[in-house]
Amino acid sequence: SPALSGGQARRRKQPPRPADFKLQVIIIGSRGVGKTSLMERFTDDTFCEACKSTVGVDFKIKTVELRGKKIRLQIWDTAGQERFNSITSAYYRSAKGIILVYDITKKETFDDLPKWMKMIDKYASEDAELLLVGNKLDCETDREITRQQGEKFAQQITGMRFCEASAKDNFNVDEIFLKLVDDILKKMPLDILRNELSNSILSLQPEPEIPPELPPPRPHVRCC
Repeated sequence: SPALSGGQARRRKQPPRPADFKLQVIIIGSRGVGKTSLMERFTDDTFCEACKSTVGVDFKIKTVELRGKKIRLQIWDTAGQERFNSITSAYYRSAKGIILVYDITKKETFDDLPKWMKMIDKYASEDAELLLVGNKLDCETDREITRQQGEKFAQQITGMRFCEASAKDNFNVDEIFLKLVDDILKKMPLDILRNELSNSILSLQPEPEIPPELPPPRPHVRCC
C-alpha cells in the first residue's frame, strides 16, 4: 500500500547508527616496512606499489562491528625515520593498540625491533595491546627472517601476538586489525568497558590533527 511504501522509505532514510565508541591504534616500525600499505589496505582496500614515505603522522578512520558494538577506529600511521620520533612519540599514550611491523625480506628492520620496543616502554600505556607483524609475505622467495624468529621475538614480550601478512596480496590484513580490536575489548573488565562507552560517545567534533602533549615516561619498562 502507499502508506506502507512511505513508511519503508522513511526507514531507509534514517541515518546509520552512530558508533558506540572509538579506539586509537598506531602502526610503528622502520621505514619501508609497509605500515602505510597495511593501513590503506584495511581502510580503503587499496594498494600502492610505490608509496611515498610518511612525513610525521597520518591517520585514517574505519568503523567496524565487534561484540555487538560499533567501533570507530582511528588508525595512526607513523613515520619510520628517527628524525620524526619526537613527533610520533606523542601518539603512543592514547593508543589502545600498537602494531609493530617489520619486513620479512629486510633483516635490518627486524634488528630494529628492540629500538621500537624501547619507544613503546617509554611512552605507551602499559595496558596497550601489542601485535608484531612480519609484512611482505608475498615476497617469500626473498625472505631473510623466518617465521620462527618472529614468533620467538613476540614470545619474549608479555602479551604480544604475532602474525605474518601481505598488504599487496591482502593476506591477513583484516585479521590483524580485527583481532587486535577484539583483544582490546576482551581485556577490558565489564565495568571499565561501560565507563569507556559512556565517556567515548562520538560528538560532531573533528578528528584530532595534532598529538596531545608528550606524556611523561612510563615508570615500568618491559623486559625484552
